[in-house]
Amino acid sequence: MACIALAATSCSSNRYVAPAPQPQEYNLNLALARTPQADKYANLEYGIRLNIQDGRADKRLLQIYDAAATSRPIIHANPGIGSFIPEGMRRYMRVMGFNMDADVATDYLMQVTIKEFHTDWLSGIGWQGTVIMDVKVFDHNRSIVYPTTEIAGRASVYGSASSLSLAQQAINQAFVTALDDVDWDRIAYFLHRSNDPSKEGNKKVAGEGNTALEHLVVHWNVNSRPQGADVEWRVISKTPEVKNQNYKYLETTPYEGTETLDIKGLTYNNSGLVQIEIKVSKKGYMTQTRKYDVRSIIDEQDISYMFRLVPEDE
Repeated sequence: MACIALAATSCSSNRYVAPAPQPQEYNLNLALARTPQADKYANLEYGIRLNIQDGRADKRLLQIYDAAATSRPIIHANPGIGSFIPEGMRRYMRVMGFNMDADVATDYLMQVTIKEFHTDWLSGIGWQGTVIMDVKVFDHNRSIVYPTTEIAGRASVYGSASSLSLAQQAINQAFVTALDDVDWDRIAYFLHRSNDPSKEGNKKVAGEGNTALEHLVVHWNVNSRPQGADVEWRVISKTPEVKNQNYKYLETTPYEGTETLDIKGLTYNNSGLVQIEIKVSKKGYMTQTRKYDVRSIIDEQDISYMFRLVPEDE
């Protein structure tokens, strides 16, 4: 009985155990599946720069693979995601007409954070590509003009779990769909200066020359009887966006010229709460003032008035 036990033990120890199959590795070729409408945003006054950050919690390109008969393959991106997304976005934006990396002093900045970038195979659905990113835009003073907004792209391609070409198709389509989800019209709005202030309702004057208000030429014609009176003007504001200003000397009457509305914080929408006061003074005569609503100045593009001075002894 002892010999039989020994023989059984010996046979068991020599039994061959096949090694576990190694998962197959594949490269997915990432590419911009489609280009947008060309030159939609050509001739913008300002350029834009991209800053891409990888904020993915799970950096696997394949995360879900519920094909029961096969092991999960290992998928690599070609080129790497860290280089493909900036290159793909730049190409997409250049086609639309955005001026990329024009001038570091005046360029706006688009901050992009990658949250998800993967392709999965789901039973009954097929390959599912998912791309989710956060986008926000800063002006050249690094003030946010386009707040953080999530963009998402998803694409489904029905087919075999072993068809990695379909996985490639799904992720590439999802990426371009995510780019389509960006509100490009809104971003281009900040990079473009309209000739009509009413079309830039909330765009503030910041002294950078990028608003229609700063390029609006206002005709001034201030006169008095008698002539030779000093002309001064100041800003009176009922909105916290625009500060009150002290009087600024302009010239003596008769004064005729053109000026632009370089009033910090002014927008077309708040211009109804802002006034310009003109003061005319001359020795021996009573000082006179006149107020103009800035909204009416914008609409009429004119400040004209004749001051009839009254001697102080009357």
